[in-house]
Amino acid sequence: MSQARTCGEATMQLLKDYGVDTVFGIPGDHNLELYRGIATSNIRHVLARNEQGAGFMADGYGRSTGRPGVCTIISGPGVTNALTAIGQAFADSVPMLVISSANDVASQGKGWSCLHDTPDQQAITESLTALSAMVYKPEEIPELIARAFAIFHSQRPRPVHISIPIDVLRMTVDEPWIVSTVPSRPIPAVQPMTDAADMLTAAERPLMLVGGGASEAGENVTKLAELLNAGVIASNAGKGVVSDSNPLSLSGSFISPAVQDYMSKADVILSIGCEIAESDSFIERMPINGKMIKIDIDPARFHDLYPADIAILGNAKEGVDGIYAALQERGFNGSGRDSVAEIVNVRKAMFEAFTSVENQHVKVLTSLRKVLPEDTIMMGDICQVVYTGSPAMPIYQPRTWFYPAAFATLGCALPDAIGAKVALPERPVIAMVGDGGFMFTLQELATAVEEELSIPIVLWNNDSLAMIRDIMDIRGIPQISVNQRNPDFLKLADAFGCPGIKVNSTAELEKTITEALSYKGPTLILVQENDDWLQE
Repeated sequence: MSQARTCGEATMQLLKDYGVDTVFGIPGDHNLELYRGIATSNIRHVLARNEQGAGFMADGYGRSTGRPGVCTIISGPGVTNALTAIGQAFADSVPMLVISSANDVASQGKGWSCLHDTPDQQAITESLTALSAMVYKPEEIPELIARAFAIFHSQRPRPVHISIPIDVLRMTVDEPWIVSTVPSRPIPAVQPMTDAADMLTAAERPLMLVGGGASEAGENVTKLAELLNAGVIASNAGKGVVSDSNPLSLSGSFISPAVQDYMSKADVILSIGCEIAESDSFIERMPINGKMIKIDIDPARFHDLYPADIAILGNAKEGVDGIYAALQERGFNGSGRDSVAEIVNVRKAMFEAFTSVENQHVKVLTSLRKVLPEDTIMMGDICQVVYTGSPAMPIYQPRTWFYPAAFATLGCALPDAIGAKVALPERPVIAMVGDGGFMFTLQELATAVEEELSIPIVLWNNDSLAMIRDIMDIRGIPQISVNQRNPDFLKLADAFGCPGIKVNSTAELEKTITEALSYKGPTLILVQENDDWLQE
């Protein structure tokens, strides 16, 4: 016999039944029935210090696990605060479920100046979600949550926002809410995979591009690359799909002119779950001259800036396996190509092109890689040391390097790292931030301290918005508001209750990182650009 409960309680219990174990958020007067449900369903709640932080934490949970991160926020300013994180998750295909309150049903669109009133809350998130819906009665919620999980599991995963009015949250629910069947991603058709095998068989200089859509198919993609004896270039989201220990990997190097030249010579390119985005290369168009084969879950990708000659719609793993099987049936063997020797030369040219500051970045990244376990999750902010890390930081496993270049949201790394560490407490997690970006979300240090999350935060400090400063110089624009006055970051860390350490050598950096990985709480590790030890 079912027991009467509020709609807020029923909603959280249904999420628990779908496998949700954690929500990130901030309680407020308008969403308290959701918090009654959090308590009765025994879901873990992690308190953010701003709804933007809650959204980023949910994003980090989703990025690191592939499971939807969930945040619970209030109506109006809670939604608008979280919108930047929603946009980031949308741009990078991260599953995220945002459950917010809304004003009473009777007031919707009336302009009655209710607390947190917005004329059309659903419209606020509509363009940055796969689904944005306003609830008008409790019985709509199970269907909407079922649609959300269908989106997360069967198509390109993107955020979903469900607004539940205050009066609806308080309503009584008597009947049980049941978990619906969650569909799987589609299996590609046989013919395009056969056509792709034909094209690759005839190729003289094949090349593979991998993105975040290939994250679950690392072993399969690696086998195909080795059969083709083809170089592999990753987007930021695709770093680690093919381990950088593999001699065929050119890592996340779309940005490198040497790699772009290598790409321009390919006669057939196989793109697997990869957008080939401007934000990975910082140029308007990649030098793609060969025939294009695309495996993607999103049909829109087949007719973008790089149209597909062969389009394979479906899950990456099955698409890769289908091509591999078809090549084996033909007795194909690409071992005659001298791909590895050419890739060695491309890598060498890539590193030789680094500037003096980029070489400082490489020194830090090399030290980090030396002491970090291979399964460490690295959350990167929008900062120059992370830009350099795209091609230069060796990554060995999928879902361990995250640099959200598409939306390019300053301040994302710390709360993203919190979300990842909450999701995967046994895994090492670090954040890499710049001084400018860190100031956007530094309040979330309080969450990391409160939750005792072992997160080393590597802060690259140049007392500047350096990328914008450099672009101003290139374009002959005066340096306006790019050389900011920063706080004393070490004192700031102390104020939050966590260690703050300035490192002055590679040995100190490596020791501090090692100790920070086991410390119960975050550690702020300051690296000052142009210190003598970085230039030795």
